[in-house]
Amino acid sequence: MVIDTMTKPHNLIASDRVEGTAVRRPNGDKIGHIERLMIDKLSGKVSYAILSFGGFLGMGTSLLPLPWARLTYNRAFEAYQLDIADEELKRAPSFGADKDFDWGDRSQEEALHRYYDVPPYWGGF
Repeated sequence: MVIDTMTKPHNLIASDRVEGTAVRRPNGDKIGHIERLMIDKLSGKVSYAILSFGGFLGMGTSLLPLPWARLTYNRAFEAYQLDIADEELKRAPSFGADKDFDWGDRSQEEALHRYYDVPPYWGGF
């Protein structure tokens, strides 16, 4: 039996469909969009969403690694929801489009999780 997944609702989504999806506040105001996902190679779980935030026409844009647990999907907005003020986002750990976050530095990841007040995906503090 062939199941047509395009017509039946389900909770799974392809990563290329997440990239570019808007990130909005609970009131619907747009914050930015998901640039890419970071997936843990061993568990296969999404660990971070990289939020493209600020700037104009790609200039001055910050890329913020957000712990995946900090986002929720809002069906009404067809967007991921993040309840955080612009001032907090401006102070958040980030990197520019011309350089990458050091994913090999666990202390940077720990600081990131402390900033967003969510436990790390690998467990404990």
